[in-house]
Amino acid sequence: MTATVTDNPEKSRYELPTEAGPAVALYRLTPGTMVITYTEVPWPLRGRGVGAQLLHGAMQDIRARGLKVVAGCGYVAQFLAEHADAYADLRR
Repeated sequence: MTATVTDNPEKSRYELPTEAGPAVALYRLTPGTMVITYTEVPWPLRGRGVGAQLLHGAMQDIRARGLKVVAGCGYVAQFLAEHADAYADLRR
């Protein structure tokens, strides 16, 4: 999959288009921090790395915006733990 992760600020979520519908990561902005509260990948694509691709794109945007990230759901916490070296600078 070569789709691009985009921010949809009107819906407070990152989106990754897929053939089965968008994968999304909902967030809440606080001063200097983005709390990712929920992630969802379409059922037919679960377990194929789509959630990781979504979060890698979100982390790149969060870094570019100079924000920190807080895991507000279990999947994001697991992702950040598994990629601790890559995203240590973003952890609050």
